[in-house]
Amino acid sequence: MEELNCETVFTIPIFGGIDIGESVVVTWIIMAVLVGLSILVTRNLKVENPGKGQVILETAVTSLHNMVSGMVGENGQRYVPYLMTVLVYIGFANIIGLFGFKPPTKDLTVTIALAVMSIVLIEFAGIYAKGAKGWVKSFAEPVAIMTPFNILEIVIKPLSLCMRLFGNVLGAFVIMELIKQVIPVVLPVPFSLYFDIFDGLIQAYVFVFLTSLFVKEAVE
Repeated sequence: MEELNCETVFTIPIFGGIDIGESVVVTWIIMAVLVGLSILVTRNLKVENPGKGQVILETAVTSLHNMVSGMVGENGQRYVPYLMTVLVYIGFANIIGLFGFKPPTKDLTVTIALAVMSIVLIEFAGIYAKGAKGWVKSFAEPVAIMTPFNILEIVIKPLSLCMRLFGNVLGAFVIMELIKQVIPVVLPVPFSLYFDIFDGLIQAYVFVFLTSLFVKEAVE
């Protein structure tokens, strides 16, 4: 139970005290690492005669871009950079447990924040593509009687994104803790490769895939 709790690391003494949770601090660490790596690997890029490192980097970025671009469709290309960023962040957040940190996505408030960001993006994409009037009219499609259900989807979509990510990350964490309790240290390694790496990356993909799917529906 102690491992499942997200403890307060420190308190900022303003507005009566703002508690900074462990998940926030770990997120800051992930952000710093990603920004540092981005600066490091993009130094000395060349247009002609690129080195092997640059070729590998360009291949990885292009593959990631094409994957997200294919999910969001032609009309949602402007949102690809954001979705790629979310995919990379969640991927790192889910596997950071390998380095002794608690995954931020094991904190329900983090997954709620990610889900709210996604739904804001989805609704903004719909308004941008259809205009305010067209966006409002879309709630009455395909027939007017569906309006309450379509409005309800604004709540259902982020809730499903939030609970799916939180539940899978938390479930994998609990299973790994139970395995460590009942079998020797060496045997959990294959399970760790699955639950901490493969499953963590899959959950990042699923979150971005569903968000992209909702964006695609909103702009078409």
